[in-house]
Amino acid sequence: MNKSQQRALLVDDHKLVRHALRRMIEVMDTPTEIVGESSSGIEALRLIDELDIDLLITDLSMPDIDGVALIRKAMRRKPDLKCIVLSMHTSREYVLAALQAGACGYVHKNASAEELRNALESAYQGTSYLHPSVASSVVDLVREAADIMDPLSLVTERQRDVLKLVAEGKSTRDIAELLSLSVKTVETHRKQLMERLEIFDVPGLVKLAIRSGLVDL
Repeated sequence: MNKSQQRALLVDDHKLVRHALRRMIEVMDTPTEIVGESSSGIEALRLIDELDIDLLITDLSMPDIDGVALIRKAMRRKPDLKCIVLSMHTSREYVLAALQAGACGYVHKNASAEELRNALESAYQGTSYLHPSVASSVVDLVREAADIMDPLSLVTERQRDVLKLVAEGKSTRDIAELLSLSVKTVETHRKQLMERLEIFDVPGLVKLAIRSGLVDL
């Protein structure tokens, strides 16, 4: 990178979290400048189009577009963009989904300032950084296997459950009762499921569920 600093967009739906992260990054000895903030994925995509940024720092859980879908959409707009995930989720499925979408870094929100600095510096240098609980070899493995991986590896276990029930013809209310969830939560899972799989109609979801062996013909 020829720039002396990488210009970053910070995305998190909690204002206090964004403020704390901005302050932390500002006092760090790292070549990163926060040039924009966003509380939602849709707003973030607009800012990516408007701002000259090198780095996207994003949470995974947001009210509209989740972090995985945001990273994928952002990198279509700007293929050279570096993306770091800051999340409370550390399970393998979340990490794999983020990395396959294109993230080069994954940091837990309870991580130390040193870990965040390492992630920022790695992005600046064009390398990858993962939370210590995840093996560093996962990055290359996911990217090499991106074209042959099961599409369902992009979704969470709960989203997989929702997909199965949708394919079986269950209504949103039926799914909520069967999974002991609220209707709103089921709707959120279904929306994120479609965003991650990039399938936006029920017939398409049914075909994928059948092809993946979730349901029988």
